[in-house]
Amino acid sequence: MLMPKRVKYRKQQRGRVKGMAHRGNSVAFGDFGLMALEPTWVTSRQIEAARRAITGHVKRGGKVWIRIFPDKPVTAKPAETRMGSGKGAVDHYVAVVKPGRIMFEIGGVRSDLAHEALSRAAQKMPIKCKIIGRDDVEATPEAAE
Repeated sequence: MLMPKRVKYRKQQRGRVKGMAHRGNSVAFGDFGLMALEPTWVTSRQIEAARRAITGHVKRGGKVWIRIFPDKPVTAKPAETRMGSGKGAVDHYVAVVKPGRIMFEIGGVRSDLAHEALSRAAQKMPIKCKIIGRDDVEATPEAAE
């Protein structure tokens, strides 16, 4: 699963996800992309499940780009632990995704095959997603609603 090789600080604060994605909001590498329409944290397990869904459907044809990386540590304390005694250990890593962010791209396959593969990947995601092509002008998710 994806995780950083090394980090400057082991634990991070939660922060808040607000606003639109200003970077990574257009299809840059492949022909079709999977765009997030809602803000969320996407775990490394969800990214891996979506990647397997895409590569399995296209039968390892074409090329897949993962445009998000889980670099935010999420901590968790053990079950039935009393309050206090500090912050918990790092449990897993997440990628912070804002609306408009392209999460996956695919290229080198037919249009119908790419749409089906990306729709299967969208089912693995915890949010609503939209499949867009390279030539789609509307790169903002509010135009989709």
